[in-house]
Amino acid sequence: MDYIELTVELIPRNPWTEIVIQQLAEAGYESFVENEKGLQAYAQANEVDVNNALSGTLLEESHSEFTFTATLKIIPQQNWNALWEASFDPVIVENYVSIIAPFHDRNDHPGLIVEIEPKMSFGTGHHQTTYMMTKALFELDVLPERILDMGTGTGVLAIVAEKLGAKEVLAVDIEDWSVENTIENAARNQCTTIHAMCGDIEVILDQEPFGLILANINKNVLKAHMSHYSQLLEPNGILLLSGFFDTDVSEMLEHTAQFHLEKMRTFNKDNWAAIQLRKN
Repeated sequence: MDYIELTVELIPRNPWTEIVIQQLAEAGYESFVENEKGLQAYAQANEVDVNNALSGTLLEESHSEFTFTATLKIIPQQNWNALWEASFDPVIVENYVSIIAPFHDRNDHPGLIVEIEPKMSFGTGHHQTTYMMTKALFELDVLPERILDMGTGTGVLAIVAEKLGAKEVLAVDIEDWSVENTIENAARNQCTTIHAMCGDIEVILDQEPFGLILANINKNVLKAHMSHYSQLLEPNGILLLSGFFDTDVSEMLEHTAQFHLEKMRTFNKDNWAAIQLRKN
């Protein structure tokens, strides 16, 4: 899968960088890197309009309050591991877990050790959303035995779930190479209860209910899937959501309430948010 790299320079940078990031997330961009001039945004090429990379954002229109320049680059599908090795620092999630790469020393890091080789998949814990979802897993009062991880990426959340005691974890992703990466990373961490499956929400609609569903995707996909998540949850089952900004929390709670999902807790990190809900 090719990726789009959109570089946006803004004058002034603040507060417009955060606003533009939120707009781009709405338009399908899934990860962002801020810099001293603005930001870089990344999306799968099939998820956004390549011919109009700014479609659906405030950058489409001229504004008197700021000026901007935007450049677009297509990044061909590649082995992301070579890129990660140049800058992959261990991720320490509040001393609960250390997410490391194969070339890190396992003895130098606290907590549970999860070793991830990302290859072409995203999801190493570096992003705020993965960090919050990992933290939320550790802070659940009781971990259900049967868990669904939607948009599994590298499989890091599925691996953490098994390490914490899950008896059955279904890890689903729309990309076949993410599924392959999840299988490899599960084996790397001696996991035996993770079953990886390629597809979207329709491939799991005939599954037995889950006690916990993890979904770290983007807001529009989450909202489109919400009725299915509710149907797939056991009574009193837990839904952990992330992939959206803290300014989206009210909107998400209004939407989830339609499906008998009650807020238990929210998490925030660097303007990103996660929500823990229970099916009532």
